[in-house]
Amino acid sequence: MIPALFAGLCDDAAVFPPGLAPLPDAVAAHDTYKQAWYTDLVGPLVLAAPALDALGDLLGPRETPLAVAVTLPGGPDRLPGVLDAAKALPIDLQALEIAVPDGMGPAELLDAISAATAPVYVEIPRDDRRLPLLRALAGTSHRAKFRTGGVRADLYPGEAELATAIRAAVEAGVPFKATAGLHHALRNTDPETGFEQHGFLNLLLAAGAPEQAEALLAERDGEVVAARLRELDADTARARFTSFGTCSITDPLTELAALGLLPRGEA
Repeated sequence: MIPALFAGLCDDAAVFPPGLAPLPDAVAAHDTYKQAWYTDLVGPLVLAAPALDALGDLLGPRETPLAVAVTLPGGPDRLPGVLDAAKALPIDLQALEIAVPDGMGPAELLDAISAATAPVYVEIPRDDRRLPLLRALAGTSHRAKFRTGGVRADLYPGEAELATAIRAAVEAGVPFKATAGLHHALRNTDPETGFEQHGFLNLLLAAGAPEQAEALLAERDGEVVAARLRELDADTARARFTSFGTCSITDPLTELAALGLLPRGEA
C-alpha cells in the first residue's frame, strides 16, 4: 500500500541518463511496475519525442494504453507532430514537458502550447526568465519543470537557488515537477563525482513548507526528514510538487522503506 504522500511521485525516466535503458527494455520494465504492489508509486514512462516513432511496432495491440510523458527539449515547434503521433498509438499521453527556446517570451510560449491535449510542464530556465515565466503560467492549467542536476556540478542548483525557485512557484500557484540528479531520497554528496545532489524527499518537504525551503533542502538526516514527512500536509505538498523523474523505480522504493516510510518487507 502506497501512502497518498507518495502516489505517482516517481516518473519513470529509465531511457534518460544515467540509466539509458533501451526503449524495449524500458517499456517491458514499466509494464512490470504497473503490475507490482507499488504500482501507485509509479507515474508515466517519460520519453523524448523521437521515441514515439519506434513505439508503433514495439507496442502492438494492448489492452491497456501505455501511460507516457513526452519531452520536447527543443521547444514547442514539434508539438503538433507529437499530438498527431499520440493519436495513432496505444498510449495515454499524460504530460508534455516543453523547454523554452532562447528568445521566446512568455506570451509567445503560451500561444505555442495552447493546442496541447495533456498537462504541459514548462521547463523553467535558470536565468532572469524564471519569474516572468512562472507569473505567465499562474492561472493557467500549465505547470513548471525544474532541472535539479545533470552531468556537471554546475548543473545542480544550490539550496538557495532551488529554494527561491520553489517559493516563486508556490507564490504563483504553479505546480511543479523536478528532474535530473535526484538519485536519492536525501541530500547527499555523490561519492564518485563529488557532486552535491538534492534529495527528492527534501524537495517534497520544501514544497510543503516553502518558507523553510533552503534549510529543508540541506537536511541530510534521514530520521529528521522522515519525522517531518509524517507531519506534512500531504495534499498541499503534492498539489505543489507533482513528481520527479527517476532512472530507477526500485531505488526510491528501497530508500523509502529504509526510512520507515514504506513497509520494509514489501520493498
